[in-house]
Amino acid sequence: MQANKEFQLHDVVEMKKQHPCGTNAWKVIRLGADIRIKCEGCGHSVMIPRREFEKKMKKVLVRHEEQ
Repeated sequence: MQANKEFQLHDVVEMKKQHPCGTNAWKVIRLGADIRIKCEGCGHSVMIPRREFEKKMKKVLVRHEEQ
């Protein structure tokens, strides 16, 4: 598995498929067995199982910096 597949809460990730609104950038807003992601384009949020998310995620675009 690739090193860039590691993600954290509030990271912006790129998914393999584009959202109907025209973007494929999503923000991770909940972690657990299921992961909730929010579209950066239109604000739509989706909850998907972690295994499915890890399969469909391409890479992390923006890392959330801990304060």
